[in-house]
Amino acid sequence: MSSPRVVRIPRATGARAPSSAGALSPDGADGEAERRPNVGGSQRAVRIALLYLLGLTGVYLAFVLYARSAPGGMTPGAGSALLLFSAAAAGFGAAGAILALHPAPRAVEISGSQIVVLGRWGGRRRWPRSRELHVRVVRRFPPWGLSAVTVELVEVSTPGRPARSYLVEEGLLPVGDASP
Repeated sequence: MSSPRVVRIPRATGARAPSSAGALSPDGADGEAERRPNVGGSQRAVRIALLYLLGLTGVYLAFVLYARSAPGGMTPGAGSALLLFSAAAAGFGAAGAILALHPAPRAVEISGSQIVVLGRWGGRRRWPRSRELHVRVVRRFPPWGLSAVTVELVEVSTPGRPARSYLVEEGLLPVGDASP
């Protein structure tokens, strides 16, 4: 039920300069963060997940056809075993797809004082942009059928925090010294 009470929303007074969306200030001070989408890393992760699911589906269908053609494959007991096998295949498919997609973040936001990695499932991991931040390329994947651009598997770490691995486009994260 709505009330007759007026709700006022405060607004900033004075003229505001138009913001330069996604631009960093020249001195590296905190301003707006530059958002870089991870198109190549996401493309590679999705294609690997699809290849995994296609392979698992092929193996599943081969086993189902074999089970149906084997002696006793049409008995009622075989139907319940097939149902259990189907549930296990679905579980392996979901787990494999999640594991394939998880290391590829959706985007990276870089500002003067921090790097924020926007995870695949909506999480945000903040890394300080200082001399202590270490970004190391573990493996580089050239452009091929799985992605249109070069993709890197990078490891990001700081002292006192566990290292994290990300599948990102080449140049998305500052490699080496990540200080501003």
